[in-house]
Amino acid sequence: MSEAWRYGGNQIKLWRTEAGKSREELGEEAGYAPEYVKSMEQGRRRPTLHLLRVADAMFGAGGKLTAAAEYMKPEPFPKRSEEFMEAEATAYAINWYEPLFIPGLLQTEAYIRALMSETYPPLDDETIDERAQARLKRKERMVSRIRTMYGFIVNEAALRSYVGGVEVMREQLAHLLDLSHSRNVGLQVLPIGRACGVALQGPVILVETPEHQVWAWCDGQETSAAYSDPEAVGALSQSHGMIRMNALGVAESAEFIKKVAEEL
Repeated sequence: MSEAWRYGGNQIKLWRTEAGKSREELGEEAGYAPEYVKSMEQGRRRPTLHLLRVADAMFGAGGKLTAAAEYMKPEPFPKRSEEFMEAEATAYAINWYEPLFIPGLLQTEAYIRALMSETYPPLDDETIDERAQARLKRKERMVSRIRTMYGFIVNEAALRSYVGGVEVMREQLAHLLDLSHSRNVGLQVLPIGRACGVALQGPVILVETPEHQVWAWCDGQETSAAYSDPEAVGALSQSHGMIRMNALGVAESAEFIKKVAEEL
């Protein structure tokens, strides 16, 4: 919960109360359910620009509520990801394994939006737009940073996940093949049934810094763990190495992706 969200929501509530209006009336005017308005007033959700504008006009705030939107812009990525984003932006090399979905830097916009639209609790449209654009900008940086090497290993399960439906996945698989021709991007597929003991334990991302230190990241449902301790990084590097040994080569992987796309 953001302090800016709480303050903005409380201001909406104060102006609404002063105007003698109910939550139901504000919700009806804005096209939101009363419970949704309550969540924003209590700071559990970010007050949307739409609600701020409606409330400003409805309660005669003279722009005071709308002005608060500048301090409550959607976050381009979750707070828990900030440390990784900073490391990614300056990395010398990145090696990334994903078991269940296409790695973020390889995703198409349609795939990104399909993933983000199905999170719970749901994200509002402004947050989805902001985060989708931030992810696409990261991908642009990857392609342009020729001197930074990116190695991706994707479990076959991710290729067959049908995120967003058949057409979205066809576009996504075609995009993977296009990116695999980039000089600084290597893409491998881990067929289902290989290295199950380590491959099913979750994603592993290894980031080599400009100083040639290696850090590791592991993501979960609501947590991200970063490791710099040599022992922990060493163990995760070994796990990643075992996965890579069992993955198909780059050329074989491209043929495998083409085959999956044809089967859709």
